[in-house]
Amino acid sequence: MFRWLLLLILIVPALEIGILIWAGNLVGPWWVIILILLTGVIGAWLAKQQGLETIRKVQDSMAQQQAPGDALIDGACILVGGAVLLTPGFITDAIGFLLLIPATRAPLKRVIRRVIAKMIDQNTITIYRK
Repeated sequence: MFRWLLLLILIVPALEIGILIWAGNLVGPWWVIILILLTGVIGAWLAKQQGLETIRKVQDSMAQQQAPGDALIDGACILVGGAVLLTPGFITDAIGFLLLIPATRAPLKRVIRRVIAKMIDQNTITIYRK
């Protein structure tokens, strides 16, 4: 896991710099700066909108005495998506928007649920072995 994280930390910024330079040569540096600022503003607005909606869903679930599991995964995706959108670059912006838009977040949530279930199963087996 550490190796993948280290690789991600090294490769993504290098790719971002390369794409920003390429885009600056293609359309001009000012347009790239404007686009980065625009995606940041749109991302902040979308994160706020989706975050408030998720908070409302959590409150509704709690009022009905249900566990807000799905809404918590939404909240985590929105938090990560909003944070990633604050990072300048096109790759991180694409990831951020994928995490913020409900239609694209749904398939990612299924994968996250599977990973969490697998981690719980592995931890349950480890606990029973002790």
